[in-house]
Amino acid sequence: MDTTPRRTRRRTSSVTLDDVARAAGVSPQTVSRALRDPEAVAEETYARVEQAVAATGYVPNLAASNLASNRSRAVAAIIPLINASVFAQTVHAFSEMLTPHGYQIFVGSTEYHPEQEERLVRSFLGRRPDGLLVVGTEHTAGTRSLLAAAAVPVVETWGWTERPVDMLVGFSNAAATAALVRHLVERGRRRLVFAGALQPGDFRAAERRDGFAAAVRELLGTEPRVCAAEDRPVSMATGVELLDQALTRHPDTDALVFASDVFAAGALLACTRRGIPVPERFAITGFGNFEIASHLVPSLTTVAVPAEEIGTLAGSLLLERMQRRPVAELSRDVGFRIVQRESS
Repeated sequence: MDTTPRRTRRRTSSVTLDDVARAAGVSPQTVSRALRDPEAVAEETYARVEQAVAATGYVPNLAASNLASNRSRAVAAIIPLINASVFAQTVHAFSEMLTPHGYQIFVGSTEYHPEQEERLVRSFLGRRPDGLLVVGTEHTAGTRSLLAAAAVPVVETWGWTERPVDMLVGFSNAAATAALVRHLVERGRRRLVFAGALQPGDFRAAERRDGFAAAVRELLGTEPRVCAAEDRPVSMATGVELLDQALTRHPDTDALVFASDVFAAGALLACTRRGIPVPERFAITGFGNFEIASHLVPSLTTVAVPAEEIGTLAGSLLLERMQRRPVAELSRDVGFRIVQRESS
């Protein structure tokens, strides 16, 4: 008796578009259209196609579809940090805008390294996305060249420039911080210190520092005080380090302007533990209006930026261009607002 184990014959046939069409009771063209752009068919039709796809186990051959249509149905989003809530809000809103139209979002993180951004752009473009979202307006020469030559729509976000690569949805970080300084000066503060990690690739933090410096010179006529922790991460622990650095170097400080709510939260909690009264001893402000800002005691004065609106508007602009429709206004300023709370 032959006891040699028999090899199981692998199935060579696969579910086809025609199989899905028969199961859904529609034409193959309708199935193709429904999978390509769900909003192009009636809701009831799409539901039947979706059920048929699930029942048959159909997996579209995206590679073949991409070659045939010269469209990948994919969009790349390049952000500084995956775990930063403000960027997560932007990407979520961006995805919410594009997913109903059949697009998938690929996300990459630069960790604030311009060279990493260039590598990500090159890698994503090699996968032929239909569009790109990029956080920031400062790039290496190589990145700008890649984006300019990509022949796909690009939208830059979370900054402002008079020379966008293509489209722009953002605001002026410098103007926002200058407005925060103005708020503090109006409340009688005169010895302000700017505090941030100021990592080499965090151009938005540098813009906030520059906005602070310009406002201090204009409103107070003094040289700006800046404390930096260039080799430290964006964390509350770094905020404590910046607090200690500022008070050691400038013991007469009466307002601390942090580059992020994360730093400000760390400093504010440290003050509470140490019995330092805020804002009586000095004011503390942040940037971003993160969820924690309103729950701190005292609650945190900060700059609110419409992170979700940035994602929604960026997705809308890309969608217009990817669907071959003209965009009248390529640069959109979403603005900012000062949220005054107890810490100032």
